[in-house]
Amino acid sequence: MPKDDDKKQVGASYTGKDIQVLEGLEPVRKRPGMYIGSTGIDGLHHLIWEIVDNSIDEAMAGFAKNIDIRLFDGHKVSVRDDGRGIPVDVHPKTKKSTLETVLTTLHAGGKFGGESYKVSGGLHGVGASVVNALSQYLRAEVSRDGNVYMQEYVRGKPKAEMKKIGKSVATWTTITFDPDPEIFGVKEEGNVTLPEYDVKKMLEHLRQQAYLTRGVRMQIWDERTASPEAYGFYFEGGLRSFLLHLTEGEKRIQDTPFYTMKDDPGISVEVAAMYTDEFQGRELSFANNIYTPEGGMHLTGFRSALTRVLNDYARKNNFLKDNEENLIGDDVREGMTVIVSVKLLSDILQFEGQTKAKLGNPEARQAVETVVNEALQEFLEKNPQEAKRMMEKVILAAKARKAAKAARDTVLRKGALEGLALPGKLADCSSRSAAESELFIVEGDSAGGSAKQGRNRRFQAILPLKGKILNVEKSRIDKMLANKEIRSLVIALGTAIGTEFDVSKIRYHKVVIMTDADVDGSHIRTLLLTLFYRYFPQVIQMGYLYAAVPPLYRIEKSKKEVMYAYNDSEKETLLASLGGERGVSVSRYKGLGEMNPEQLWETTMDPERRMLKRIDVDDIEAADRSFDILMGEEVAPRKSFINAYAQKVKNLDI
Repeated sequence: MPKDDDKKQVGASYTGKDIQVLEGLEPVRKRPGMYIGSTGIDGLHHLIWEIVDNSIDEAMAGFAKNIDIRLFDGHKVSVRDDGRGIPVDVHPKTKKSTLETVLTTLHAGGKFGGESYKVSGGLHGVGASVVNALSQYLRAEVSRDGNVYMQEYVRGKPKAEMKKIGKSVATWTTITFDPDPEIFGVKEEGNVTLPEYDVKKMLEHLRQQAYLTRGVRMQIWDERTASPEAYGFYFEGGLRSFLLHLTEGEKRIQDTPFYTMKDDPGISVEVAAMYTDEFQGRELSFANNIYTPEGGMHLTGFRSALTRVLNDYARKNNFLKDNEENLIGDDVREGMTVIVSVKLLSDILQFEGQTKAKLGNPEARQAVETVVNEALQEFLEKNPQEAKRMMEKVILAAKARKAAKAARDTVLRKGALEGLALPGKLADCSSRSAAESELFIVEGDSAGGSAKQGRNRRFQAILPLKGKILNVEKSRIDKMLANKEIRSLVIALGTAIGTEFDVSKIRYHKVVIMTDADVDGSHIRTLLLTLFYRYFPQVIQMGYLYAAVPPLYRIEKSKKEVMYAYNDSEKETLLASLGGERGVSVSRYKGLGEMNPEQLWETTMDPERRMLKRIDVDDIEAADRSFDILMGEEVAPRKSFINAYAQKVKNLDI
C-alpha cells in the first residue's frame, strides 16, 4: 500500500487512459439481481453503497476527506465527495467523455488497470454504471480542472452530452440518482411503491466504514421530513475506536486494548483486540474495507500469531507448567473481540467464491501473522498487569474446555452405549426423512400432552420441556450439557454440539419453538433462541428454526361457528363481521395447555392453517449485541435497554 507522502504521485495519471472498458451495460436491467443481489430494500441500499464505495476509494487513495449523503423526498439520493472528480476528458477507446464512459459502460472504472487506484474497495468496480442503469434519473456533477461539468441520464441513457455549467477551484464529484420503480417497485392496490430506506441500517454501515477509513468524515442528511435530521461519523482512532464501540457495556478484562497498524510492501495491516468477561468470542475481518464474514487468510494469520505468542508467554512466565498441554485456539479466543483489517493492492486482491465472503490471499496471512507476532509480544512485555489478566482468562478457558469435553464425551458415550437412544420424553415421528419431519419444542407437560395427541404422527415429533432451560449466555458448555432439558434437545436434534456439531445430521428440517403467548412463554422462547444462536447457528442459517404463533382468542357464535384471532386487531375485525357480541362468546387463551388436542392441531400445528415465523438473523452483529445485553451478566446495560425501548411497547402482557 502506498505511503501517505507518495499517494499524490500514484494518482497523478488519473485521466481517460486509466479507465479500461470491458463490456457493455445492457445485461443490468434484464438481470439486476446478478449485480445488486435483490430488487428489494437491500438492493436499494446497495445502490447507495456502490456510489459511496467509489468515494471511499478516493479516501483510501488519500484524495478525499469528506463524504456526504442526502436522502430526498421519494427515494432520490445524492452522494458527494471532495476527491479528484471523475475524469471528463475524451476516452481513447469509446471516443466519449470519460464521465459518460464510466456511467454507461459495465466494468469501466479506475479499478481495472491504470495507476489511479492502488487500493480499492468496490467488489466489482461496476458501481456507477449499475446505479445509472437501475435509476429512472441520474445526474452527475464533476468539478475538476477549474470547471464544473454535468450530465443527466434516464434509465442509463444520456439525455444529452456532458456540458460545462460553471467554475470551481475545488475538486469534487456529486452523483444524484432516483431508483427506477420499474425495477424496485412493488404493486399494491394498483399503485407502485418502493420500500422505504432503513436509516438505522445505513447509519450502522456508514459508522463501520468511518471506523475502517480513519480520518474521513462521513455525513448523512435525511431531508424527507419537515425537520431534516443530520448524522455524522469521524474517527481518528480507526479500529481502536471500533473495538471500544463493540465492547461498550461489556465487562472488559483489559484496560488497554491491543492495537497495531503497519504498512508492509504492498499491504497494510491494522488489528485491534480486547478480552471481555464473556464466553463467546467475536471476530470481524475486512479486506479493502469489504466485510469478509467467513474470514480468510488475514484472520488465519491473526489466529496463528495469537495462539503462538500467548503459549510462548505462558511458558516463559510459568502460567503453563512443563507437564501441561499447550493452549489451543478456542482457549485464547474465548471472550475476545478482534477486528482485522487489511488493505492490498487492487490487482492482487483475491476472494474465494462468488459471495466475496472469504479472503484468499496467502500474503495477507503472512503479513498479519508477522505484524501481530511482533506487536503482541511487545504489548505483553510492556503491560504485565494486562498480560496477567489475559493469561488468567485463557487458562480458565482451557480448564473449562477440558471439563466440557469430559461432559460432552459422557453425553455422547452414553448415547452410543444406548444405541443413540432418544430421550424418553420425546414422542418421535415415524418418518425418517428429515426434509419432511418437524420437531415441536413445547412448553410444559400439559401442552406437550395435547400436542402429542393432536399431531400428525407421521411427520411431527413432540419434545416437552419442563420449566425454563438454563441461560446459556451465562454458562459454559460443561454446565450446559449437565442440564437435563438441554441434553434431551441435543440428542433429539441429532447434530451433536460444539466441535462435533454437524448440521447435515439434523433429524428435522423444521424445528418449531411452541410456547405460551405470555411473559413466561416469551422468556422460555428467548432462552431457546439464545441456545440456538450460540450453539446451533447453522440451524438458523439453514432456515430450519421457527416459532409457532398460537391464537390469543377463541370466538364462538351460537356454539356452531368457531373462529380464532391471533391478536387484538384480528379479534375486533372478527367481532365486527359477526355483528357485535350478541350470542358471541370470546375466550382468551392463557396457555397452550388450555387447548384440547383438536384445537391445538387446527390452530397451531396443521400445515394448512397454522402460522409459523421463521427465525432469521439478518444482522449478526446487532443480534449478538442484543443477546449480550438481554441475557448477559451485566445489569446496567439491560436496564438502559429496557428504559430506552419501554415507551415503544404498545401491548405489554404482564
